[in-house]
Amino acid sequence: YGLPLGQAVIRSRPEDFRVEEIPVCMPDGAGEHVWLKIRKCGQNTDWVARQLARFADVRHRDVSFAGLKDRHAVTRQWFSLPPERAPTRWEGWEEAGYRVLEVVPHPRKLRRGALAENRFTLVVRGVTGDRIAMAERLDRVARRGVPNAFGEQRFGIGGGNLADAARLLAGRAGRVPRHRRSLWLSAARSLLFNRLLAERVAEGSWERGMAGELFMLEGSDRCFHAEVLDETLVERLERLDIHPTGPLPGRGREEVTGPCRELEERLTAEPPGWREALVRLGLKAERRPLRVSVRDLQWRLERDDLHLAFTLRRGSYATAVLGQIVRYRTPWPGVPG
Repeated sequence: YGLPLGQAVIRSRPEDFRVEEIPVCMPDGAGEHVWLKIRKCGQNTDWVARQLARFADVRHRDVSFAGLKDRHAVTRQWFSLPPERAPTRWEGWEEAGYRVLEVVPHPRKLRRGALAENRFTLVVRGVTGDRIAMAERLDRVARRGVPNAFGEQRFGIGGGNLADAARLLAGRAGRVPRHRRSLWLSAARSLLFNRLLAERVAEGSWERGMAGELFMLEGSDRCFHAEVLDETLVERLERLDIHPTGPLPGRGREEVTGPCRELEERLTAEPPGWREALVRLGLKAERRPLRVSVRDLQWRLERDDLHLAFTLRRGSYATAVLGQIVRYRTPWPGVPG
């Protein structure tokens, strides 16, 4: 939608960035596994999982969660523990950085990715710029969504995750713990996706689609192929019922065709060897929507503070929304927004 309309500071304090996780299904109150709803602040998700494993005397990998949540935020998310360690005594348990809010039985463990969406409540401070233009921009965001870019935090401080990914993909990283390997490979695929998205934004096809596209249904991961853009598809794109997609490269048959395939093959060929290494290392090819709907957007300006609340599908970044409004920074040098 053009350049940011002003400047602002985000994450001035953890309470300025709140995230509520909405899982695919809620625990039903019966079963052998135990789900814990946890409020955390100042700690990352994996650290909390390790603390739970230590207190329950289980392996770290036996503590499950749906997705990673920010360290510099107040977040609420679910974890699950195996049946033999049901921690009902932990209702209200509180340690430095987190508190157990609910303990609910469920028949199955919580699985990675079993997350529907996230609800964000943000305070953006020290806002400068034209208030009327911001109101108009926010209205467009609510009606049309935003480019679904991966945020800076995916790449680490100073892009460190990408440097490590380059060593891993070149076979120079040596033996790497599984969670770090996953983090680095995700950063590599995110970079390739963002490069493609930037090109699609520049030519305007990030929201209108291309011939040979794979389209993803709103609120789903299901895709379908379309050789041509007919009137029905155009109408569905305009009402945000479907979205164009881009690749997260890996092993699997590529289903896009025509101009869309040519563009994707060209833009994922750099850096040299990355796409082939991702296939060799066994990652499964996936698709990600190029556009994300910004649902239930509410906002108000109080003096120099912008208050925002909105819901995004899992895997999408609140900073992708903020970046359409203001050029933001954090109060901590070197910490990604």
